[in-house]
Amino acid sequence: MIVAVTGGKGGVGKTTVAYNLAAALDAVVVDADLGMTDLPGGHGPDLHDVLAGRAAPVEAVREDGPVAMLPCGRSLAGARAADPTALADAIEAVAGAYGWVVVDCPAGLSSDVGLSLCVADGSLLVTTPDEPAVADAVRARALARELDAGLARVVVNRVEATVPTAALARELGAPVTVVPESEPLARAQRAGVPVRETAPDSDVAERFVALADAVHSSLSS
Repeated sequence: MIVAVTGGKGGVGKTTVAYNLAAALDAVVVDADLGMTDLPGGHGPDLHDVLAGRAAPVEAVREDGPVAMLPCGRSLAGARAADPTALADAIEAVAGAYGWVVVDCPAGLSSDVGLSLCVADGSLLVTTPDEPAVADAVRARALARELDAGLARVVVNRVEATVPTAALARELGAPVTVVPESEPLARAQRAGVPVRETAPDSDVAERFVALADAVHSSLSS
């Protein structure tokens, strides 16, 4: 199964949600932001190499961290050499080998986002509760619907107060999971690990487990 994690606006915590969702699903997370990678890098082949024909998709998956990952390259030369049209085949190859894949899509509504959504079995939409982010999320939702990437869940991230989850669910078209501002999550981010590694019994870790269960149930049914 392939889950595309998308969000209309940058800075809403989409990568954090994708990384922790992949950890809870025991999935491979793919950094599909070809121009501005967010997930940790490392040594060895990366997605730029895969899309340039220099490495096989499964060969570039790294299993030496807390979450299996296909990272994206960080160089301008790598981005220029990559063929974005090979992205869908690369993601499908990883899914064929590992089962579950979580794709961290770029922010916005670029063609790169569309490529990930086209191959996805379902999508997860991330927003913060402020009005501009929700407005951008509505546009991202329209793109996912147009590309037949059914919306499994909405995550309202970085919440500091009560949010109208029922109204947001109606507006965005899927059940809402709230992820509050959290020191355990911030601490895990600083360490570069999912929150289950540093605070497995925390409320926010339990929310990601519940989110993964909901996504798994939605896409497996």
